[in-house]
Amino acid sequence: MGARGAIAQAFPADKAASRLCPADLAAEIDEIADQPPLQRGRLGILVETLGATKVDRQTLYARDAERYFIPASNAKLFTTAAALRGLGPDFRMRTSVYGTTHASGLTTLRVVGRGDPSLTDEKLAGLAQQLYQQGIRRVTNLIGDEHYFPGSAVNPNWEWEDVQSGYGAPVNSLILNRNAMGLRLLPQALGQPLQVVWDNPAWADQWRVENTSRTVASNESEHVDVGRDLSQPILRVTGQLVVGSRAETAAISIPNPGAYFLQQFRRTLETAKITVVQTALTTTPTATLPPELAAIDSPPLSELLKPINQKSRNLYAEALLKSLGIHSSAQPPLDATEAGIVAVQTILNDIGVDPESYTLADGSGLSRHNLTTPTALVNTLQGMAATPEAAIYKASLSVAGVNGTLRNRFRGSPLAGRLQGKSGFVSSNASLSGYLSPPNHPPLVFSILVNNINQPGRQLRRTIDQIVHLLAKLQSC
Repeated sequence: MGARGAIAQAFPADKAASRLCPADLAAEIDEIADQPPLQRGRLGILVETLGATKVDRQTLYARDAERYFIPASNAKLFTTAAALRGLGPDFRMRTSVYGTTHASGLTTLRVVGRGDPSLTDEKLAGLAQQLYQQGIRRVTNLIGDEHYFPGSAVNPNWEWEDVQSGYGAPVNSLILNRNAMGLRLLPQALGQPLQVVWDNPAWADQWRVENTSRTVASNESEHVDVGRDLSQPILRVTGQLVVGSRAETAAISIPNPGAYFLQQFRRTLETAKITVVQTALTTTPTATLPPELAAIDSPPLSELLKPINQKSRNLYAEALLKSLGIHSSAQPPLDATEAGIVAVQTILNDIGVDPESYTLADGSGLSRHNLTTPTALVNTLQGMAATPEAAIYKASLSVAGVNGTLRNRFRGSPLAGRLQGKSGFVSSNASLSGYLSPPNHPPLVFSILVNNINQPGRQLRRTIDQIVHLLAKLQSC
């Protein structure tokens, strides 16, 4: 039997149907942890009963709970908890257009972005209509103001392959369409390269495609990789899809998102019959702003949390971290991300999370420089459960077998609908933390982190799921 199949075969489905006393939990989890595929890696676990204070909580299992692990997207639990506490559930990100109209009819517009990750072309059209309704027909100078998020738009701790991809898009003040360009790869006749179809046909004229992919026979494997050059508009496509198979979707990050925003806004204004003579992009704030002529707000933070914790959207998490940094600083910070990390540590310390128990390099978990103990994640979940924002925080998490990244996990099992959690994965590292209400046991809070395992993500997730299935079997005995 291969190592990748050892865990799956060791714990058949009929074993998961039995019940388990807390006193027997350690032996059952240790049996999983001792499987050969895990011997070269690391496994960190903490399982506690849910309690308002540490006195009310009982530790049911701990394994390296005070040691550091790479959390992957479980880092989003820190970011969203701190943002909810620090900014409040009604916080919104506002995109404003300021302007002055001269007697001659000439108009100067300044669009100020505040990092709204939900802004789309449709919302830009709404801004243009607001301006048209005020009688504006000609803009001599359209200025895009990028000053709101100081510091680099690309996190310096992210890897080369990440910053090329849509999931690693830069996080600037003027965000549009998640700062990513979507495309589809379609198999053709046998032996031919895959067809590249851009979501926006205009991109086809702006990007050169280096396509070494191919269409293969049905007995071959499928894999594709899409990336871009970091200095030129060159798209690179490699890999293979089976002839007759479904299209594969992909996305690459936009290299200059501020310029892209300004270009799209100009086109939107002209579509609304507002002529734009020239545009300019700036990172320098103006001392005095003219009147606000148009504005659009993001959904409230209570809604923005859901794409972060359910769909694991990195851009949303990073924009939220930067916003927290801006609003938590007495003086304008030099770097919004660094200020946000300081704010996270301060806010979470107030709900019982030791700042020394984790360290952050970003807000999404994409960086491999993030480190956390299982204890830090459990304390975050426990602390948030005792706050007035508890229901909003829990509602932002994926529900097993129902939605988000957990919609296809635990479906049809006793865990479906009973687990609210956050999953995570970066190469060789996986995680799952959350709240669990076993059918025959008081509610639990848990964190499971698997690091440095040279296996596919699906196998790492299966290992974690085996442990969670044990927790669902618990009964008071």
